[in-house]
Amino acid sequence: MTSVKSVIQAPMVLNREITGKIRRRFVSQEDVVRGGMSSRPRGAERTPRVTQHVIHADREFVVVTFGKSLSFADIARYSMLLRANPAFRPTFSEIVDLTEVEEITVEADEFLKLADETDPFSPSAKRAFVAWTSAQNHAARMHKILRAQRNIEIFSTLEEAERWIRD
Repeated sequence: MTSVKSVIQAPMVLNREITGKIRRRFVSQEDVVRGGMSSRPRGAERTPRVTQHVIHADREFVVVTFGKSLSFADIARYSMLLRANPAFRPTFSEIVDLTEVEEITVEADEFLKLADETDPFSPSAKRAFVAWTSAQNHAARMHKILRAQRNIEIFSTLEEAERWIRD
C-alpha cells in the first residue's frame, strides 16, 4: 500500500523573475516546518538542509553546523529559530561548525548587520568557531573583529572548541 504525504494548502507565493514575469509556487508542509520555501519543481530530489543546530540546555550551549553554502539568510534564519525556541537563553555558549562550508556569500554590510542586529547571543556568551579553510577562518575572524567585546575564539576541531567552552 502506498502512503500519501499530506501537504498543507499553504498560501501561494509570488516571485518576480528578472524578466518581470510572475511565476507561482506553493509552499509544502515541510517547507513551513523548516522555515523556508523550496524553489525546486515538484518531484525533484530534495537537497540536504543548509543549517542544523542543537540546543544543549542542560550544559548551556548551542552547536550549529552550516552546510556547503552559507548566506546572510541562512544565519538570519538560524538566529530567528534560536530566539523562538523556549530552551534557548542568550547567555548560552555557542560552537559554530564551519568545516563543511565551501561557499560564503555574506557581504561586508551583512556581516555588520549580523553582528549588530541579528546575533541572538549576549556579549558575555562564549563563542567558538571551528574552521579549516582560509575562507572559513576569514568569516570567523570577521565576526570576532566586529564583536570585539565578545568572548570569541577560532579552533580547528570540535573537541578543542568544546573543551574551551567548558573551561
